[in-house]
Amino acid sequence: MSEEMDHRLLEGQKIVIERLSSSYKNGRIGHAYIFDGESGTGKESAALFFAKLLLCSKPENDVPCGTCHSCRRVTSSNHPNVTIIRPDGQDIKKEQMSTLIYNMTKKGYESGRKIYIVSRADRMNVAAANTLLKFLEEPEGDVTAILLTDSYHSILPTIQSRCQRISFLPPSREMMIQGLVEQGITSSMAATVTMVTANPDEAFRLAGDEQFAHIRKTVLKLVEASDRHVHEALLFIQSEWSPLFKEKEEAERGLDLLLYAYRDVVAFKAGLQSTPAFPDQQEFFSSLSMKMTYSRLSANMEAILQAKKQLHGNMNRTLLMEQLVLSMQEGLLVV
Repeated sequence: MSEEMDHRLLEGQKIVIERLSSSYKNGRIGHAYIFDGESGTGKESAALFFAKLLLCSKPENDVPCGTCHSCRRVTSSNHPNVTIIRPDGQDIKKEQMSTLIYNMTKKGYESGRKIYIVSRADRMNVAAANTLLKFLEEPEGDVTAILLTDSYHSILPTIQSRCQRISFLPPSREMMIQGLVEQGITSSMAATVTMVTANPDEAFRLAGDEQFAHIRKTVLKLVEASDRHVHEALLFIQSEWSPLFKEKEEAERGLDLLLYAYRDVVAFKAGLQSTPAFPDQQEFFSSLSMKMTYSRLSANMEAILQAKKQLHGNMNRTLLMEQLVLSMQEGLLVV
């Protein structure tokens, strides 16, 4: 992760950083924490920030200097007092935890607090979790555990009760878009995937997925076909939509994107400044917004929501989409 992205993640978690700095300032360092939040919210960045702060030789205003020998070694993953444990395959195994605890309890190479960070702590198998629990019950010396998880309730309640829980907010959509663009994703695709998921890792995966790109393109073609003539839209459902959206999950995603498209049209009509889901369609959607009334747009969006509800029944999906197209053409709801 780049330093710039790392800094941006921390900027997005100001409440967390202030809480960690306050505990340091007041000398109330806990022996165990759980950092809980979605993947990509900066949990590991915050854990390393805290590790630097606890080991920094010249902190300023309760923030690590970032330049001392200790801070630089934490940044480069070379500090002997900081250990990060990650899943070995699918799980974190007992052997990993036993080795960690052995290293935490023996005399260190350097004085100062020892910090261990357990990434994906919810993936500890039962034996590993029980091994860690024994150590949490009887911590030895200046040792701080930081467990990272995006599935808090998958961690043993007995471990939860011995840790301070710190919850991370999901990143803002604008920050996610900027991060995706920095990773080579087009701004238009970044804007679309961040409407679908608030998970940065999942957003990046979707942005590079050819199937998702095809779904996105097909949704926009349906909007165009619906604008021209109902017969053209019905033919499109038969020839292109139905062959692509064979699975219920894909069909639901297609309807979600269709809904976001009409939300964009409403935003253009109302002159809103929010980031659209399809910024590359600005000219077309702006044209649509001048032709369609608010009541028509509202009816279309309601029809899409109704179709989403019916999707989970046993109704034929091609028939469902044909009814949706007819409803959108007339601006009437299908009952």
